[in-house]
Amino acid sequence: MATVTFDKATRIYPGSTKPAVDALDIEIADGEFLVLVGPSGCGKSTSLRMLAGLEDVNGGAIRIGDRDVTHLPPKDRDIAMVFQNYALYPHMTVADNMGFALKIAGVNKAEIRQKVEEAAKILDLTEYLDRKPKALSGGQRQRVAMGRAIVREPQVFLMDEPLSNLDAKLRVSTRTQIASLQRRLGITTVYVTHDQVEALTMGDRVAVLKDGLLQQVDTPRNMYDKPANLFVAGFIGSPAMNLIEVPVADGGVKFGNSVVPVQRDALAATSDKTVTVGVRPEHFDVAGADADLGVAVTVNVVEELGSDAFVYGTAQVGGESKDIVVRVGGRDVPEKGSVLHVVPRPGETHVFSTSTGARLSD
Repeated sequence: MATVTFDKATRIYPGSTKPAVDALDIEIADGEFLVLVGPSGCGKSTSLRMLAGLEDVNGGAIRIGDRDVTHLPPKDRDIAMVFQNYALYPHMTVADNMGFALKIAGVNKAEIRQKVEEAAKILDLTEYLDRKPKALSGGQRQRVAMGRAIVREPQVFLMDEPLSNLDAKLRVSTRTQIASLQRRLGITTVYVTHDQVEALTMGDRVAVLKDGLLQQVDTPRNMYDKPANLFVAGFIGSPAMNLIEVPVADGGVKFGNSVVPVQRDALAATSDKTVTVGVRPEHFDVAGADADLGVAVTVNVVEELGSDAFVYGTAQVGGESKDIVVRVGGRDVPEKGSVLHVVPRPGETHVFSTSTGARLSD
């Protein structure tokens, strides 16, 4: 097993002046599951391909363990990659697909068979070893692609959106399988996805990228509780955090008809007249319908999820109409068109600089 280090790694595509990945700095521990996440075009797949040796590195370095692999060809990096589109050979059986890399490496047939059967047992593929890929479902093909990576016993697994071709239910069960499999094998894994729910549920740590720049790398819990800036705050969490620009008031911020207390240090750290306050949907308290507190939210849509519900509404804040999402109990769901008065729960607000986007609160 091995650590992985991106040391100010930069990739600039020919004909472009703007880096696709700009001085990426991440240390990935031995055996860690790190997820790279971000919107399309943020540089996450490019970062993975740089580590795989499929993209040139124009600046900085990449190390696997103690080895500088920045300019090594892919075959010399001791990595195994699982692609989005499975990349299986259609004319080969499952067993031949899984053992192909070992065959090319000159491993004897008996050892290949043993390793393939061990991997098939782990992945519940034993009964499919003699089938061709076309006879398998999407989920089974993805497990074959995983098996091909496992038999190689690499130092690092690289996974590029391996679940995006699966249907919703299968995606949930397969991500659990991948996460538990990685923990059992203990192989350092770098996983790319655009799905932040996938990132939070699978990763030991999550790295958020935007426009080629690393925004934050942290545990899922810390990233949810303490996003580093407005972009991370709006990206991580489903539904997204409510981000509302409000005026600074004496002792806190003016939120509709209420003054919500926030840390004095947060307000002292900016000279802006307004700050952007972030509130998760579950961190609103709902006041009575006739209460003159907080902000009046007109209910537009209600998503009922059984145990709870999400209310999507609009509110007038600072003379502007704002979309607001509030989580309520599943047994206490408001009617469409009704009005809720909501107040952020003290101690559960996030304060950001409106001008820079940086986090101001602890």
